[in-house]
Amino acid sequence: MPILVRMLLLMPLAASFAWISAAPTRAEEAPTGTSAPRRLPNLIIIFADDMGYGDIAGWGHPTIHTPHLDRMAVEGQKWTSFYVAASVCTPSRAGLMTGRLPIRSGMCSDTRRVLFPDSAGGLPADEITIAEILSERGYATACVGKWHLGHLPQYLPTRQGFDQYFGLPYSNDMDRVASAPPGRQAFLAPQISFWNVPLMKNEEIIERPADQTTLTQRYTEEGVRFIQANRDKPFFLYLAHNMPHVPLFRSPEFAGRSLRGLYGDVIEEIDRSVGQILNTLRETGLAEDTWVVFTSDNGPWLTFEELGGSAGLLRNGKGCTWEGGMRVPCVMWWPGRIPPGSVVREIGSTLDILPTAARLAGAEVPQDRIVDGFDIRPAMFGTGPSPRTHMFFYRGTQLYAVRLGPYKAHFITEEPYGANTNRQAHEPPLLFNLDIDPGEHWNVAAAHPEVIAEIRELVAQHRAELQAGEPQLDKRISRR
Repeated sequence: MPILVRMLLLMPLAASFAWISAAPTRAEEAPTGTSAPRRLPNLIIIFADDMGYGDIAGWGHPTIHTPHLDRMAVEGQKWTSFYVAASVCTPSRAGLMTGRLPIRSGMCSDTRRVLFPDSAGGLPADEITIAEILSERGYATACVGKWHLGHLPQYLPTRQGFDQYFGLPYSNDMDRVASAPPGRQAFLAPQISFWNVPLMKNEEIIERPADQTTLTQRYTEEGVRFIQANRDKPFFLYLAHNMPHVPLFRSPEFAGRSLRGLYGDVIEEIDRSVGQILNTLRETGLAEDTWVVFTSDNGPWLTFEELGGSAGLLRNGKGCTWEGGMRVPCVMWWPGRIPPGSVVREIGSTLDILPTAARLAGAEVPQDRIVDGFDIRPAMFGTGPSPRTHMFFYRGTQLYAVRLGPYKAHFITEEPYGANTNRQAHEPPLLFNLDIDPGEHWNVAAAHPEVIAEIRELVAQHRAELQAGEPQLDKRISRR
């Protein structure tokens, strides 16, 4: 569709954030036909870790049973072209929290792709998070689960706009003890004692090593308590599961339940967690006042084979900029507001949650910086298309690929992990029509030079305004 692509490009890059000046000064009005203004809406983000595009029954998985996510989609909305800001944990979460590409905050690196227990950096204090925006509007805020944006006191959720925190400060495979089995053997029959990861409440460690068999359920119980305690005021709950990131743990109740094995057990316990959160909203009468988003931080960790998930028909997985690494499952739910059973096939991103939440809460999006997210309410409420027409795909600090409309150009491709990642620069770039070829099999660059020219212009505009933040991931704690 060359004409459509040209029309999309006519929207200057500044349009990505030009709407900011029109941010409302009060909460969104009640739906047409009602007289009383709505209460400020609640927001719940349920974030899985390394869950793939094909890991939900409703997305076509044949042996994983996910009745609660399937019901959430029937009552709510599926986004089929929903992207994260990066294909690994730390930069992806930075993008979600700030609505900005990780390179702008310095939360990406070409050497250390995520933060580690010896990292001295974290999300800079001058970045503005969803929690900080909503706190200023009187919201109660809680982070439950995996943080991975800095484990030192100055970077914890309680310093980033959250009233309370309960969870692991980084990935559950870190703090591996010397006595654990070598290599991947530790993951084949994982034991709690193999990883000395800390469970934190606010800024204190309350359990070490964390009992990972209980994490999914304890996170859920913590989330339920927070909802019930704040039923009379607006709230923001960020529920970020550590699973299904390896090592895989589930409660005894779910052991051997899934035909998909241990990985399926873990997903099915997460599915029950989703059901418990949604049931709590129904029981407290808050369902029609709460926007719930379920998604994942990146694609599946395919190099772990049966211990990793599935990207379905998408190419590759976690760690790369092929679709399987960056496109994730997404379900949005808001009874009475989101049309039930609707499907959005246009582009959306975790970057869009911050500006959308701000508009819903009557808050302004930061105007002193570039915000890469869009207000996706038109697509969410079924009143218009998604305003997102393009997506940038970074690996570390380098731009590897760009999607514009249905087309995606790969300037650089590289496998996710390993000694030989087969990094290749492409001139001209590889080009795929994702509407026709979501698996990225058929390069159509030769037939569409005009599309490549349009994407090159978009890249030039992006690079002209790009100012990278101070690198955070390469900083290390000094040991004397």
